[in-house]
Amino acid sequence: MSDETTETRRYRKRRRAESERRTRERITEAAVKLHGTVGPARTTVSGIAREAGVQRATIYRHFPTEEALFEACSSHYFASHPRPEPDRWAAIADPGERLSRALLDLYRWYRSTEQMLERTSRDASLVEPMADAVNAFRAYVDAVAEAILRGRPERGAARRRVTAAVRHAVSFATWQSLAREQGLDDPEAVALMAALVEAAGGARRAVNRRAGLARSTSTAAR
Repeated sequence: MSDETTETRRYRKRRRAESERRTRERITEAAVKLHGTVGPARTTVSGIAREAGVQRATIYRHFPTEEALFEACSSHYFASHPRPEPDRWAAIADPGERLSRALLDLYRWYRSTEQMLERTSRDASLVEPMADAVNAFRAYVDAVAEAILRGRPERGAARRRVTAAVRHAVSFATWQSLAREQGLDDPEAVALMAALVEAAGGARRAVNRRAGLARSTSTAAR
């Protein structure tokens, strides 16, 4: 076999591989677009094929299972919409400052990805192949909460209250309620949730102070 023939075959093989890569990418992008508009539950293979300009059989060739397609979609979407990494807050020693910085980063990301997160959250219980993607997102939110809680001084009951407040604050549903239903901008929402967390840490002291004041008032009245 001549060197020229060998090089020609290599060239064709590279062209074929590049064509396959572009086709796979078109399918993935089409699925991501539909997931973010009509939602995963209403996304069909036929719809993806139309959007990508391919045959249904081509989709099954590249993605034999729905799980494989969802994995590719998640990787593609988060590559273009990177999540704020909890490690970036590790250098912030002050717990209150770390809380505010983390929530602001997270809320800004929620705002930029709201449509996709809303559709996928809505359909998560309806589409079983989404389980891995849903679990991965929950693990990410847990990691954000753990990064915020690291080094906080509260212990015992106060720690449980603060943990509950932080986990409430990092929820996408919480941000959407504050931003969309209550009309707060992200810094306002962060300030409100930071105040909630700090109040949770001192809730017992505040209750005791109010109880003491009530007893003093009652005694004075007598």
